[in-house]
Amino acid sequence: MEAYMSRPTGTALMEKLVSLCKRRGFVYPASEIYGGLNGFWDYGPLGSQLKNNLRDRWWHDMVECPPIGPDGNVLDIVGVDSSIIQNPKAWVASGHVGGFSDPMVDCRATKRRYRADHILVWRPREGADVHPSYAFMEGNPDGPLKKMKKALRGAAPETLFEKAAYVDLDETQRATVIGPDTQEAGSLTEPRAFNLMFKTYVGATGGEDNVAYLRPETAQGIFLNYKNVLDTTRVKMPFGIAQIGKAFRNEVTPRNYIFRSREFEQMEMEFFCPPHEAKKWFEFWTQWRLNWWKSLGIREENLILRKHDQDELAHYAKEGEGTYDIEYAYPFSGGGFGELEGVAHRANFDLSQHQSHSGTKLEYFDQESRERYLPHVIEPASGLTRGVLVLLIEAYDVDESRPSPELMRFNPKMAPIKCAVFPLVRKDGLPEIAERLYMNLRQHHTTQFDVKQSIGKRYARMDEAGTPWCFTVDKDTVETQTVTARDRDTGEQQRVAIDKVLPFLDEQIRKA
Repeated sequence: MEAYMSRPTGTALMEKLVSLCKRRGFVYPASEIYGGLNGFWDYGPLGSQLKNNLRDRWWHDMVECPPIGPDGNVLDIVGVDSSIIQNPKAWVASGHVGGFSDPMVDCRATKRRYRADHILVWRPREGADVHPSYAFMEGNPDGPLKKMKKALRGAAPETLFEKAAYVDLDETQRATVIGPDTQEAGSLTEPRAFNLMFKTYVGATGGEDNVAYLRPETAQGIFLNYKNVLDTTRVKMPFGIAQIGKAFRNEVTPRNYIFRSREFEQMEMEFFCPPHEAKKWFEFWTQWRLNWWKSLGIREENLILRKHDQDELAHYAKEGEGTYDIEYAYPFSGGGFGELEGVAHRANFDLSQHQSHSGTKLEYFDQESRERYLPHVIEPASGLTRGVLVLLIEAYDVDESRPSPELMRFNPKMAPIKCAVFPLVRKDGLPEIAERLYMNLRQHHTTQFDVKQSIGKRYARMDEAGTPWCFTVDKDTVETQTVTARDRDTGEQQRVAIDKVLPFLDEQIRKA
């Protein structure tokens, strides 16, 4: 992928990207004609194809052609597609009913709701001649500076104020805090737990006896089918079970476009292994998944590995090696990084819980060692829709030297449209030649045929869609049997024999 030209950064980048995504059909607000619904998004023609490309690449690399393990053997990974609604007892066993919650804070003045752990505060330093504290949302440390202007009197914020987490303040200190969207001190409530699972009711009668839940993660459907997979396939330790599907979380504050939404898709794999091998596999999957994201064209400097601190580990990870997050430099992360994928050592927590609650034996009998054990689990889990956001951010660029400066520099393997075919003019037999080429290419790659407006405008449309190559049939085609091949990233053109266009395109995509 070419270096960025002159694209904006931070909030300005996100505003431009969101606008292009709506205008070109990548992402739409859900039920927009009714005013939308906070935390829900629809994927348009280009967005759904981009999402499918990422999904299919993950499934191919994890299930259809899994990697070679550290011992030089091909890994054994199979797929499942479990129900979104499971027996509610499964969510009791997994810990979600009792512990899957976020701290919630309401603002009495604006009636807005916030995640308490996402609210940070500029509070007065000891001895500073200022009184109020100013709250702001994580990732936006300069948000309250306008409100602080009078208190600062020209001084730098850090000379009079220090940063603190709202959840760490005591009741007296919270009473002095001015909320993120108000001028009124003390309007924020005390944090309280809020369960994130969506409730529903199974059957015609409804009522609390018929409560069920939309799954908040796809992992539990894998654990519930662990024994079925063992009984019906030829897998043996170590092996993986993978799943891609929808998950639902009633987020307190969905935010940052499609980064945190209430309905999303996950790509998860649970890798079952003997307990004594867990550390080896944890290290293997952590590095392999990081390299996988790099293989999609994501810049190395925009990705980091961060190990969770002990106080932020999930309940299932406490007995294991912990969790690594693969983090990305999102424009809204205030110069920092945010989660793209987590790789967790879940130990045997889930199988142990389900064995205990269901009464079904889930131990594995190892024929070689003649021992029984509950396997440990290494879980690489990423958000498919969050991955789409990363691909969109990475691809967006601005080249002011072009008549239409915006373009999407997708890795050709991920691009929603792989190529476009244009007749230069609608005469002299050029449309017929172009259509024959299009009919051939469309059998192999997602191809668009366009005859409308000037060739420059057609190129611009394809640049905005992220199409790597455009092939134009012009007056020389009739004589030389060649077409003009235009590179999206450089704008450079070359002549390619019309019967060599397909192998040319195949090679360009293969080596990307």
